Amino acid sequence: MDLFDFIHDLKRSDIPDNVWHQAKRCLLDTIGVAVGGKQTELAHIIYNHAARAFGGNDTALWFDGRPVSMVGAALAHGMAIDALDMHDSCRPVKGHAGVAQVPAALATVGLDPSGDISGEELITTLVMAYEVSIRAGTALHATACDYHTSGAWNSLGTAAIVARRLGLGREQTRHALGIAEYHGPRSQMMRCIDHPTMVKDGSGWGAMAGVSAGLMAADGFTGAPAITVEAEDVAQYYETLGKDWSLMIQFFKPYAVCYWAQPSIAGSLKIQAEQNVAPANIAAIRVHAFHEATRLAMRHPADTEQAQYSLPYPVAAALVHHKLGLNELSGDTLTDPTILRLADMVELVDDDEYNAQFPQDRLSRVIIETTDGATYDSGTMQAKWTDDPTDKELTDKFRELAHDALPSNRANALESALWIADDLDTTATLADLLTPLL
Repeated sequence: MDLFDFIHDLKRSDIPDNVWHQAKRCLLDTIGVAVGGKQTELAHIIYNHAARAFGGNDTALWFDGRPVSMVGAALAHGMAIDALDMHDSCRPVKGHAGVAQVPAALATVGLDPSGDISGEELITTLVMAYEVSIRAGTALHATACDYHTSGAWNSLGTAAIVARRLGLGREQTRHALGIAEYHGPRSQMMRCIDHPTMVKDGSGWGAMAGVSAGLMAADGFTGAPAITVEAEDVAQYYETLGKDWSLMIQFFKPYAVCYWAQPSIAGSLKIQAEQNVAPANIAAIRVHAFHEATRLAMRHPADTEQAQYSLPYPVAAALVHHKLGLNELSGDTLTDPTILRLADMVELVDDDEYNAQFPQDRLSRVIIETTDGATYDSGTMQAKWTDDPTDKELTDKFRELAHDALPSNRANALESALWIADDLDTTATLADLLTPLL
C-alpha cells in the first residue's frame, strides 16, 4: 500500500486480528508505564514545565488534570513514559515507538471534525503510526552514520497521526513528515548511555516535534522531503506496508532499566532462584555481554536515571532483593551498602560471540563465585519475555504499576477500558480515567 494512502485510509478490515490485538496490548502496556512513570522526579519536572510553557485547553495532563495544549501533552506524557524505561521496544531500530504514538494519538483526538474519535479509530491510528515510525527508524539506522535516539524517527509517526486526524492532502502530509524529520531530535543515544541524565531516549521531544509538524503543515508551513521516507535507497522499507506488520516484532520489558541490561538481570535471578546464594557469600560476579551492554558501566548511581542506564547496579539489586522494581531503582535503595558492594564486584566482559548476534539477539552470561569456592554459571541468557509475554503477564505488570499509584477502583476501571478500547464509542471514556485529579 502506498505510504500516504496507508496513513489516511487504513481501516479495521485491513488489519489482521493478531496485529489488532497486539496494538491493544501495546496500549495497555504503555499506559501502565505512564502510571508508573508519573511517580518519578523526571515526570514531576516535565509536567510542571508543560503546564507553564505549553498551556492550553486542548487536553489535560494524565493523572494530574492541569490543562495543556496537545503539543504539551505529547511532550509531557512521552517523557513521563520514557522516565520509567519500561515501555515496548523494537529490536531492529533499537528503540521505542509507542512512547510517542500513544500520547500523540490521545492528545489529538479533538482535531477530528467531530471533536472525538471512536476506540476503533484510536487503535487503527496506533497501528498506522507504529508502522510509519518503525519503518522510518529502520531507514534512518540503515542510512545514518550515528545511532540516534528514538525521538529522531518516532516523530514521523506522530506527524502522520495529525495528518490523518486533519485529513491533510498528500502534499501537506509530505510536508508534515519532512518537518518532523528535520526538527526531530537527532540526538546521539550512546551519549546518554555514557552520561545518564533525564534526556533519556528523546521520545517526548519526538512526540512534540511530530505533533507540531502536523499542525504547522496544516497551516501551510513547508518542509524539506523526509529522507527516511523519500530517498531512493529507503523505498524497500515501505514496500511491505499493509503486508508485514512491525507491531508483531515489538517486545515488552519486565524491568524498568535499559533492555541491554535485562539478559544479565535474568541470568542473575536464575542463579539466585536455583542456588539461593546469600549476597554476603558472593565473592565475584562476571558478566559476559555484547559491547553496548558493557557501556552501561555505572556502579554507584546517584538517581533513577543513572540506575536505569547501569548494568552492575540492577544486577546487584536483583541479587539482593530477588526482584527489580521502581523501589529498587530510587530512594534509599540507591545507597544500600550491600547492593553497592556487589555492584563493585561486577566485571563486564565484552564478548565477541554476543557482539556478532547483536542487535537481533541481546545475550548475556552471568558467572558468580562464592566465598566457599563454588562457581555458578547462568549459561547464555536472553531477557525475560524475549518470547512474548502472555496477556496475563502484561496485565499483571499493569496492575503492579497501576495499583501502586492509583486507587484500586480507578486502576481496575482503567485496565478494563484499555482491554476493550476498540469497542468504545468515544475516547472520552479513556480521557475521564486518565485525567481527573488524584
